[in-house]
Amino acid sequence: MVLRIALVSEHASPLAAIGAVDAGGQNVHVAELASGLTRLGHEVVVYTRRDDPGLPATVRTDDAYDVVHLDAGPAQVLPKDDLWPLMPAFATALRTHLEVLRPDVVHAHFWMSGWAATRAARGLGIATFVTFHALGSVKRRHQGAADTSPADRLDVELTVARRATGVVATCRDEVAELAAMGVDLDRVDVVPCGVDVRHFTTGAAPLDHPPRRQPHRIVSVGRLVPRKGYATIVEALVDLPGVELVIAGGHATDGVEVERLRLEALAAELGVADRVQFAGQVGHFLMPALLCTADVVVCSPWYEPFGLVPLEAMACGVPVVASAVGGMLDSVADGETGLLVPPQDPAALAAALGGLLADPQRRAAYGRAGVVRARSLYSWDVVAAATAEVYDRAVAALGSAPAATLGAGRLPVLGPA
Repeated sequence: MVLRIALVSEHASPLAAIGAVDAGGQNVHVAELASGLTRLGHEVVVYTRRDDPGLPATVRTDDAYDVVHLDAGPAQVLPKDDLWPLMPAFATALRTHLEVLRPDVVHAHFWMSGWAATRAARGLGIATFVTFHALGSVKRRHQGAADTSPADRLDVELTVARRATGVVATCRDEVAELAAMGVDLDRVDVVPCGVDVRHFTTGAAPLDHPPRRQPHRIVSVGRLVPRKGYATIVEALVDLPGVELVIAGGHATDGVEVERLRLEALAAELGVADRVQFAGQVGHFLMPALLCTADVVVCSPWYEPFGLVPLEAMACGVPVVASAVGGMLDSVADGETGLLVPPQDPAALAAALGGLLADPQRRAAYGRAGVVRARSLYSWDVVAAATAEVYDRAVAALGSAPAATLGAGRLPVLGPA
């Protein structure tokens, strides 16, 4: 059936994914899911918060879905954690659109969007879903006092998970976390994040910057923050002579960031500074070319809700060594497309990399298997079709229920409401 679908992503606009300079995994996920659902014939509108006064009310994308900018708070870019007090206004603006559009499905992305969407859709008989992308309980466990999330986050996530028609989790590790929270797993479906297998491909010409200086190269990609585990890779280099590390992430190559300074100091202290290069921000267009310069792509975070980089590397035919955490437990087939190692364990990482770098035939086999796995399980067309199946089941079930009972209860008021 053809569905009218509203995707809600309060801070991560799919339009940012087009330029990809400041886009994160959620921006890419929402953009690609919207495109995939549209290719299946569904009508898709994405709702996000206006963060620039010059943005039009509605943007029609080249992929034939609309992006609607809702007014909620000042029309400027704000830190994500500062948006929580603005969610009542966001929910009110969203409600106005839902009453007119009457979509079959509302699918919220991130906990704040989940709160706003379930509040806005109540009583309208609309199937509502939430994908959290990251759970507050996991973030608090690993970051402790450094976690800047609003104090209400954990309570809100549980309320939203129970209030929505269903939760679309991205990996089995997230399902375990939801179970520990007390969420009914009968209402949880697992649909992974995806990768653009037309863009990330083995045919990408290798990027000639930065130039290779050592016999072997490992590449790691992501935001320059401690939890991404770059320090673990730098420490592993001590036991990996002839191996250079290229880190892609952060601002432009001439930007100064605290984490980069910390990593540079660590590399100098360990005597490996000449084998660590910072590529700065590498845009979406050039990323396949950078990945294809690597003998191995390393993803070594302390924790990771899902992790798109392993999929991108596998789609490019590059083997992956990754921390055995989060979604990478699902995406990286240990001993088939790469290797999984304990997080924050430089010795284990060095051992895995050393063995793999010394075995070109195994690297090639992992690379071939990674391409097959990425294309067969994680292409956005596969992910969109699986998501649409979740929607179809819910819409069919709601269609047989008395309309007056659908979403008619009161959503508990938490935090800013």
